[in-house]
Amino acid sequence: MRVSLLLLAALALHAQSDHDGMTDINAASVFQMNLASGTSLNPTSTAAPMLMKHYGNWNTMFMGAAFLVDTQQSGPRGADKLYAPNLFMTSLEHRAGPQGAFEAELMLSLDPATITDRRYPLLFQTGETAFGQPLVDAQHPHNFIMALAFRYTRKLGDGTILDAYFAPVGDPALGPVAFPHRASAMELPQAPLSHHLQDSTHIADDVLTLGLSRKKFKIEDSGFHGAEPGENRWIVEAGAIDSWSARAWFLPTPRWAAQVSAGRLTHPERLEPGDQFRITSSLAYTHPSHWSTSLIWGRTHNTATQRNLNSYLAESVLPLRRVNFLTARIELVDKDEILVGRTFRIGAYTIGYTRDFPLFRNLETGLGANFTAYVLPAALKSIYGDHPVGGNIFLRIRL
Repeated sequence: MRVSLLLLAALALHAQSDHDGMTDINAASVFQMNLASGTSLNPTSTAAPMLMKHYGNWNTMFMGAAFLVDTQQSGPRGADKLYAPNLFMTSLEHRAGPQGAFEAELMLSLDPATITDRRYPLLFQTGETAFGQPLVDAQHPHNFIMALAFRYTRKLGDGTILDAYFAPVGDPALGPVAFPHRASAMELPQAPLSHHLQDSTHIADDVLTLGLSRKKFKIEDSGFHGAEPGENRWIVEAGAIDSWSARAWFLPTPRWAAQVSAGRLTHPERLEPGDQFRITSSLAYTHPSHWSTSLIWGRTHNTATQRNLNSYLAESVLPLRRVNFLTARIELVDKDEILVGRTFRIGAYTIGYTRDFPLFRNLETGLGANFTAYVLPAALKSIYGDHPVGGNIFLRIRL
């Protein structure tokens, strides 16, 4: 980690000395434009919805999405709620010499205000806390500041890029693209049940990442603060860099992106003892027609309980005639917080549809719905009922 700090400092100084005020993009700028969350990658064929503007010597990007969701769930543990998950992201990019580029990134969410009671209903979901109690059958909102990050990239040679990333709040090199930014999850407003076994670190504190890309390959190393965010979603929390991760990417063609990653998280859950070892792998595909699919596996090992939890996810969004979107998500997830001391495997099968209605310039407005059926062990049926289901009806607005 000391070596990474020195490299980041040296690269920042070099960026300042090479600054020449040019606004045309170079290879380092293009590399930054292809990134999704933190340093993660959707397939480069993914056409991310965004607006791009030029202000003086700066190139800017704006992205945003908001859902108004009505959730209805069946069974003794089911709940109903109207809520509005959302995010807005902007970045400023400037060329730094003929081979380098600097970028500042800010991502905000009004979830702390638009998701009341510090949660929204999601059967069998676990992870984090609300009012001092562990969340079960509920998903936490995101923080007001989801990301605050600074990046310097530099072309070292033909097809070789060095990437240095520092984020008071950001996404370390661990896991697939986080679900709010994943191309295959664009029309699903609810989090996956596997979130805390695969991509929950996307809002980690005090992240340092150094990466090296060479043509079809990319390797990264991160240090970060391992604890999950606290319940005060309006503030930025700081902590010691006490956790690490490493990730390798393979991008054989613009349509494909594969990664494997591993990391140790120091005491991530505030009410659970022990650290976590996490390992993930994923394969993502995006067709030029914008059909996107992801296959993801994640496993965590808790050092206190000595339990291994596995998760498997497949999700896809298929556009039809540009205004119709068919969505699907299939998950098998191990849960050990529903009944303390026991682990259960839950199956969740989601299918959905969204229809776009163009109403305003530069806004994609759609109405959609999805339905989820669950498969659960017999030991949980007295708690959840024999056949619990959940449904969402939503309005989606995207910049």
